[in-house]
Amino acid sequence: MTNGPRSGLTAVSTALLSMSRHLQVRDVLKTIVVSARELLDAEYAALGVPDDHGGFAQFVVDGVSEAQWKAIGPLPRQHGILAAMLQDATPQRLADVSKDPRFGGWPAAHPPMHDFLGVPVADGEEILGALFLANKKGRDPAAKPGCGFTAEDEELLRVLAQHAAIALTNARLYERSRELTIAGERARLAHELHDAVAQKLFSLRLTAQAATALVDRDPARAKDELHEVARLAAEAADELRAAVVELRPAGLDEDGLVATLRTQIQVLDRAHAAHVTFDSPGVRALPAAQEEALLRVAQEALHNALRHSGAGRVAVTLHRVGAGGGDGGDGEKGNKRGTGAKAGRTGGKDTKGCCQGVVLRVTDDGCGFDPSAVRRAGRHLGLVSMRDRAGGVGGGLTVTSEPGKGTTIEMEVPGG
Repeated sequence: MTNGPRSGLTAVSTALLSMSRHLQVRDVLKTIVVSARELLDAEYAALGVPDDHGGFAQFVVDGVSEAQWKAIGPLPRQHGILAAMLQDATPQRLADVSKDPRFGGWPAAHPPMHDFLGVPVADGEEILGALFLANKKGRDPAAKPGCGFTAEDEELLRVLAQHAAIALTNARLYERSRELTIAGERARLAHELHDAVAQKLFSLRLTAQAATALVDRDPARAKDELHEVARLAAEAADELRAAVVELRPAGLDEDGLVATLRTQIQVLDRAHAAHVTFDSPGVRALPAAQEEALLRVAQEALHNALRHSGAGRVAVTLHRVGAGGGDGGDGEKGNKRGTGAKAGRTGGKDTKGCCQGVVLRVTDDGCGFDPSAVRRAGRHLGLVSMRDRAGGVGGGLTVTSEPGKGTTIEMEVPGG
């Protein structure tokens, strides 16, 4: 193999373990290059990952000082020996790289190189990069002609390149997974901000408008409305913090779904010209995820009805269906988090045919719309968000509407 200071199975094992320990692509590349240079006792090592424009997306070196690297200048292009490894996927072992007919020269600040050993880093048919070493240590090219790197060195570098391909592929998958996670988190925040904070701000704006209209003719009521503005602004700030840290909406943990909905609907009824009502016969505490989903869908449906439909009346109901669905109760007792006989139940099945569930219904007498036309036009983030929330807790969402005939949004979840 090699007579260098880190030869042997232990050194190889250490290098491979070091490669697999890193998850960032740049860290993996650096580990590969350092391990290869040390194991094969070379003065210089480098690994280039090609881009699609004839250059290198990344080029990592070891054995070159920071000052030397800056003086060398721009990254190399895919030509000469590097191109041979990338395009033909063939190893290259040369006694003097500068005398090879394919050699294209290097910048004046580049250190001189003679012995050269390079192999492609490949994942199946895909060439991920080119790994190469230069200048075998402890050898005088003038006194001992020929390449200082041996066939055993080449075989070892092939093994390292094979494991490097695995490590590099895993690192790329990890980074891609992180990108998808970040994209998913952005989508979640977009839904949260649209569903909760935007609606709270909408209520705040309406209340502020009401206060403005009352300032001259009823200062006392205007003062009450301004207090309500302050309360809504505080709640909006709470909702924003909750969205960022993925907490449940403010109010749910202390008051439960029914009381939280009732309070919010009372605010909307006072602040808007439309008459907004709420009824919740027999609904008890639900699992946390279901309560949050039902609240968010109710908020979105109310937002759409009050802002877009021109409705004169909006009715919100929350009721039980299925076995025992007719029992009574005021709907708020036992609705606080942690109380109630069914607070710990979970839902996850399709609601069709389930023995028991809870249905949220938001009905308005506004202008209505054509749901199929909305889907074809790719509009209404709110409808997409509502369907996502219903499906996320094992429920279903139905949208019933026609132009001129109002709209009904119905969401059913198992449990209750």
